[in-house]
Amino acid sequence: VALRTLVSGGLVPVSRVSEDTAEGAVVRAVDEPEGPEGEFPEGPVDLRALLAPYAGSLVNLAEPGAPVELDPASARELAAAVGAALDNVRQHVGERARAWILVEDEPGEVIVTVRDEGPGIPEGRLAEAEGEGRLGVALSIRGRLRDLGGTAELISVPGQGTEVELRAPKETGGVAARGKAADHG
Repeated sequence: VALRTLVSGGLVPVSRVSEDTAEGAVVRAVDEPEGPEGEFPEGPVDLRALLAPYAGSLVNLAEPGAPVELDPASARELAAAVGAALDNVRQHVGERARAWILVEDEPGEVIVTVRDEGPGIPEGRLAEAEGEGRLGVALSIRGRLRDLGGTAELISVPGQGTEVELRAPKETGGVAARGKAADHG
């Protein structure tokens, strides 16, 4: 993981690392690079550097060999949506569940797919969860991508796992992305 991070975009500062060697799990929290007075960087951010900390013994990351550049707000929101999808894998499939992240850098958009080997989501379960006030997928995944002008599609077949496909435009130019960046500054 450390070598992949170094190769994909340089060193990523780690604020805390918790390793449970008996279970083989590695949990990492990443500090986002900040400029003077807590400002976030201007210019494109390599999404691979934000996703690399998710990779480990249970999560495989497949990414392009070249930087996947997005504006800072979009990169953070897309990485946070990937984190939310992985949280759902751990919560609903189990702590030892395997997952895969695929990053595709297309001419006008970035596509990130998170797939697991779990039991799948029964038909109608997401709508039922929203009706019960549990809005994890609706807000932490779909809402983040909607704010960027992108989409989040969940594909699940009972007994065959779940796949979350996140599509974010490279050029957001939207008020939501700029507003989120301002919220952090």
